[in-house]
Amino acid sequence: MVDEIRQFLLESLTEMKYSTEDIDDGTVLGPAGVDLESLALAELAMRVEDRYGVRFDEDEAETFAAMTVGEFCVAVEHRAQAASAM
Repeated sequence: MVDEIRQFLLESLTEMKYSTEDIDDGTVLGPAGVDLESLALAELAMRVEDRYGVRFDEDEAETFAAMTVGEFCVAVEHRAQAASAM
């Protein structure tokens, strides 16, 4: 499932007009990486919520800036599994 989430993330970033050329699992979402700002992080969180049926608190979007692509994908996978278990 992580591969599917990663692909969705990369497609979303492309739709949001970000270059995904040099992005890998170790790329940070925030500064010095993808360089997503708070509004872009919030939009990405909303896209992921809609696609995978998970929920994030409003203040969590800011914590995504410190996460790598790989960490974010694993976090989404865990939330999706927990949501489907309910």
